Amino acid sequence: IYVPCDVCKGKRYNRETLEIRYKGKTIHEVLTMTVEEASEFFDAIPVIRRKLETLLDVGLSYITLGQSATTLSGGEAQRIKIAFELSKTPTGRTLYLLDEPTTGLDPRSKLDVQAFVEEVRAMHDTSIVLTTHDLDEADRLCDRIAILDGGRVVADATPAELKAMVARDHGRPPTMES
Repeated sequence: IYVPCDVCKGKRYNRETLEIRYKGKTIHEVLTMTVEEASEFFDAIPVIRRKLETLLDVGLSYITLGQSATTLSGGEAQRIKIAFELSKTPTGRTLYLLDEPTTGLDPRSKLDVQAFVEEVRAMHDTSIVLTTHDLDEADRLCDRIAILDGGRVVADATPAELKAMVARDHGRPPTMES
């Protein structure tokens, strides 16, 4: 249960802090902006703009800057972490472990999914291990796919090879019985 403070009325800052303005906006007003709105607002500040652009690139244009972490889906939280990593200079010695990375995305929102896929592919000089239950997602994101059943690898193939296996088995992915 969240109860707004009687003094600040839920704005989270004292009166003195709320009197300070940047381009006419208080800190509270800035924190209620979406990432998309904030990227326009901070366009003239390269270091802030770059951070916001990575959030846009992974499909998080709609979250607000001050959004509580407890209101984010697992996929959104993971994509914030990915955006943070993408804003760093690549070292070529990075392993990313992505657990259901598009969880929380509206499947009808192809723009968000496509932005996320493109950003993952842009991570050069890295290795990516992805867990997903969505074979279409795996097809878009992966060079190789391993299917596990009970902790055992039952398939290790390229997306094209896996599609052929699934077609051969009448639409069923490989299992230990295959």
